[in-house]
Amino acid sequence: MTTDETCRDRQTTAATGEAVGTGTPDQMLRSILENLTYEVMPFKGTEEKVTSLVPTTTRITVTASPGKTLDDTVGLAVRLTEKGYTVAPHLSARMLQDRSQLKDIVARLDDAGVPTLFVVGGDAEQAGEFYDALDVLRALDEVGHHFTDIGVGGYPEGHAAISDDQLWKALEEKSRYANHIATQVCFDAGTTVAWANEVRRRGIDLPIRVGMPGAVSRQKLMRVTAKIGLGDSARFLKKQQGMLWKFFTPGGYSPNKLIRGLKPHLGEADTNLRGFHIFTFNDVEGTEAWRQKLLRGLDR
Repeated sequence: MTTDETCRDRQTTAATGEAVGTGTPDQMLRSILENLTYEVMPFKGTEEKVTSLVPTTTRITVTASPGKTLDDTVGLAVRLTEKGYTVAPHLSARMLQDRSQLKDIVARLDDAGVPTLFVVGGDAEQAGEFYDALDVLRALDEVGHHFTDIGVGGYPEGHAAISDDQLWKALEEKSRYANHIATQVCFDAGTTVAWANEVRRRGIDLPIRVGMPGAVSRQKLMRVTAKIGLGDSARFLKKQQGMLWKFFTPGGYSPNKLIRGLKPHLGEADTNLRGFHIFTFNDVEGTEAWRQKLLRGLDR
């Protein structure tokens, strides 16, 4: 089977496996909220937070932060998989030394039954032969792997260090190896929808999971970003931190307004918006309480 044929099979599987189906906007939103993805960081206590608060039906991604190691990321992913979660560890290109390390990580994840992966370029200094996510995706394809779902990043508002033309070219190339796109945070629903329309116009038919912060306090965000720096799930704060504070209420940030703007477009063929990717900043308790409250509201 050729790479293109394999890619089409992967995309079809991913598209049919996403949460959004047919129904009213409320029904589609419920399906997404029941099947969203929580992103967590491999800190001390993260495993206990997830296992005590989050149902195993919720997908988890584990970041690869410059302040930690890939072993920290893979280790947490393996342990959570053993507890019954579907977990996608982040594989950061710039934190990888070489193909030998890549093969070792793939083998370890295969042995542990981890079927999913999220490939990023990362913000660390380049440690070895891989510069960006596309380098890693190509290497994975060449050496072979067992993953049935591979995610890549999307940038609705662009990237401070990469031109729009370069971003589109990279996304088109990465889409040949991937099953879904998870976006960086954009607080404007209209901008995200317009970007998703452009993704489809360019012939990229991967399902899109919209990235957004969970219900997080201002203090928590400041504490976490000070600890890990402006990398991975916190990188958007560098260019949007002035805007971010406008979205805080006395109780903290809530993604409800953003979700209301996205709701009419969920599952549309022209957008392929099929899920939410929630940056928890390890405030798992507050984020899960927010989700349950939103689900109860849909029952009324």
